[in-house]
Amino acid sequence: MFPDYYFFIILLIVGYVVGTFFERRHFRSLEQRERASINLPMVCAKTLPFAPDKAEAVAVVSGSAVISVDYFKRFLAWLKNFFGGRIKSYETLLDRARREALLRMKEQVPDADYIVNVRIETASISKSKKKNGVSCVEAVAYGTAVRLRKDV
Repeated sequence: MFPDYYFFIILLIVGYVVGTFFERRHFRSLEQRERASINLPMVCAKTLPFAPDKAEAVAVVSGSAVISVDYFKRFLAWLKNFFGGRIKSYETLLDRARREALLRMKEQVPDADYIVNVRIETASISKSKKKNGVSCVEAVAYGTAVRLRKDV
């Protein structure tokens, strides 16, 4: 009746349409939440941007996110592996995972004045045992939240 590759083509089309919809919605959500949390600065440096005696409270905070790639992007990445070059589909995947992890970390401490010594770790999560069988990416952001004393 239908050739076997029809199922593959339908899966690619559904992956493209649904994956693009969810990715765009996620990017809009990230932009809104980043604008809302812009007043909480994050510093990568280990040195404090203020005198240490001004710190009232400190806490270790973290946020993590696992983002999956759709079949269409996975297919494009597989094609790119043949010819080499940038794999944009994985770049947006990593961008979304890092930004989401940072936002989740910030949302844990809305009353903090700074988050210092911020670090991000990423890892790929794969179903298959092949080396390039990336299906999900996990990003973990962590740092030290600091609330400053107001009287000093």
